Amino acid sequence: MATNQQFVTLNNGNKIPAVGIIGTGTAWFKKQGQEEVISPELIEQIKYALSLPGVIHIDAAECYNTYVEVGKALEQSNRPRDQIFITDKFSPQANDGRTVSESFERGLARMGVDYVDLYLIHCPFISRQGYSLEDAWSELEALYESGKAKNIGVSNFRVSDLQRILKSGKVKPQVNQIEFHAFLQNQTPGIFQFCQQQQIQLEAYSPLAPLQRKSDELKTAAGAPFYHYLEQLASKYNKSEALILLRWVTKRHVIPVTTSSKPARVKDAQENLFTFDLTDQEVDQITSLGLLHKPLRLYWNEVYADYDSQAQQPL
Repeated sequence: MATNQQFVTLNNGNKIPAVGIIGTGTAWFKKQGQEEVISPELIEQIKYALSLPGVIHIDAAECYNTYVEVGKALEQSNRPRDQIFITDKFSPQANDGRTVSESFERGLARMGVDYVDLYLIHCPFISRQGYSLEDAWSELEALYESGKAKNIGVSNFRVSDLQRILKSGKVKPQVNQIEFHAFLQNQTPGIFQFCQQQQIQLEAYSPLAPLQRKSDELKTAAGAPFYHYLEQLASKYNKSEALILLRWVTKRHVIPVTTSSKPARVKDAQENLFTFDLTDQEVDQITSLGLLHKPLRLYWNEVYADYDSQAQQPL
């Protein structure tokens, strides 16, 4: 199958698709205790993604409670496993006290797979008595060494959190998945620069957040120039505004992880993201106009809102 797909090489030499097209959280997220309430829509959406050309990146997590849907879609698809890239996450904030190893094996069993391509610690907030962030990372390293997790990393980590595991661990994280978009260019102080310096690949969840607020923000002094410029680029390249924003993320050397309930948008991200290229000037202009906007933080406000004054400083 012909594809314009691109890949990013991680710090261990392994490759990862340059875009994740089917996140199984967000709209599909289920509260604890609702895992057995199956979403046929999500199963069909994953199956549709698996019908597209290229290596398909599925983003899962323990706290999404959608392992069953992922497993059913994989079972019903005839997609070879080596054409699927599965990310999973250990979610210490919502896992009934399981250790990394317990959560990992539970995820494998529920999805019906023997390994995952990337396993992340979903957040650094491990406060359980007798179990530390360093302990959790050590368990990830063991999974990596066993081959059951082909790559390992973290999510929503600050510089200080990364420094802790870099000091205690043997394996450098391959990935840090954070909220990253034009209106939130540093989820926490200095994280963008630190990860680049350390060769820790950044992934961006919620890369299309600015589009969620367009109808309101288009009327504001800070928002109008950004959205008008986005419209100009969409017209110039004959691409959707969503694709322009995703391409901007990739040009910042970040991997966007997105999703949609609309098959056409999933297809667009997988097949058309790399059929055009933004100029350096256009990338810089999106960056600059985005930085003029106040921070738009969709997640982790309760712990990271204090960093808002530093979230939109020039990089």
